[in-house]
Amino acid sequence: MSAPPESASSTPGALEVARRLAAQAERASHAKSEFLASMSHEIRTPLTAILGYADLLLDPALTERERREHALTIRRNGEHLLSIINGVLDLSKIEAGRMTIEALPTCPRRVLEEVCSLMSVRAAAKGITLRAEVVGSLPARVRTDPTRLRQILLNITGNAIKFTQRGGVTMRASFQPTPTPILCFDVIDTGIGLRPEEIPRLFQAFAQADASTSRRFGGTGLGLSISRQIAGMLGGDITVASEHGQGSVFTVTLAADVVAGFSEHADELVVPRGHAAPPGRTAGLAGTRVLVVEDGPDNQRLISHHLRKAGAAVELAENGAVGLARVLDAAAPPIDLILMDMQMPEMDGYEATRRLRAAGWCGPIVALTAHAMDGDRVGCMNAGCNDFLTKPIDREGLVDACARWAAVAKANSGAGQQGACATKKGG
Repeated sequence: MSAPPESASSTPGALEVARRLAAQAERASHAKSEFLASMSHEIRTPLTAILGYADLLLDPALTERERREHALTIRRNGEHLLSIINGVLDLSKIEAGRMTIEALPTCPRRVLEEVCSLMSVRAAAKGITLRAEVVGSLPARVRTDPTRLRQILLNITGNAIKFTQRGGVTMRASFQPTPTPILCFDVIDTGIGLRPEEIPRLFQAFAQADASTSRRFGGTGLGLSISRQIAGMLGGDITVASEHGQGSVFTVTLAADVVAGFSEHADELVVPRGHAAPPGRTAGLAGTRVLVVEDGPDNQRLISHHLRKAGAAVELAENGAVGLARVLDAAAPPIDLILMDMQMPEMDGYEATRRLRAAGWCGPIVALTAHAMDGDRVGCMNAGCNDFLTKPIDREGLVDACARWAAVAKANSGAGQQGACATKKGG
């Protein structure tokens, strides 16, 4: 009797494939473990400073100068912690296919100058130079996403400064008017450089060029991976040329859809998505009654402080049910605007907003939530909110948004309830 045929799963080819898959899985698991360890370190480092300096602020013997320095340290570390969280969110959005890209007329020279200005303080603190230059002429406007372009350049320039101990960093912009026009940004540093074997690891999401780099300089290893994927979404790429001990050149290329009708020295400011209005647009809330529906006492105090300083009359509700009852109370003064937290006990903001709309209340409702993903915005708008702001709170952005919607409410107050509802549907 002949032996049964050998199973396909036991053939040398299948075994080799299985070994490769197992090795890949092991490497991926190891990389993620390293990433989580790095993330733990990156998150705990600013938290240590935030909590430690908050304790120091309680010392009644502090001088005014010391108190200010401690407060600035807390703010600086809070902003760093927020950037880490935003990096993780960006990566998750990219992997889920939910990263959104805009195509707006953008001044490349202005973006270059803004990034150089933002990074100059960091370079000066290290005693190195930072300069921006343009080779040839740039188009006055190209159609791209200014926020994402700025994000890429801030990340790469920040890395260049971090890894440069002597000398300096140069940001260089150029334009290639080929049949497919290309906008090019080179970030050139005199830093530690890279060995050839380190370069392929640079753009992996859960890795840095060298584990010792993370220990020595910090960082999660997310920035370059995110930046390269965003560059790809903008029709370009990021490449690197480097020599160990001599420095590196990171080159960002983007598709450049030139926009006609702008002069090269046009001076209008490109305002990033989600930022406050430019200086000079001081918003006022005098005569506006704002209901803040928020369950956190600390956030209640903070939001109320900002709004009252802008002139608003502020009332508080600790959950959606209390807020709903207050707005629908015909005997109480009318509410002009609602700031609605979306995650609360007893009744959340989604349910409270839906019930307000069902009851016929058509005033503006602005979601103010720690849920910052694109899907969260859609959920808030579908529930009946007019606008969407995220925590942590940006003071100027908060006041500006409230002033805009308060103006809409006042403009519609003479048009009757139906006019206000129509504004809601259109907003």
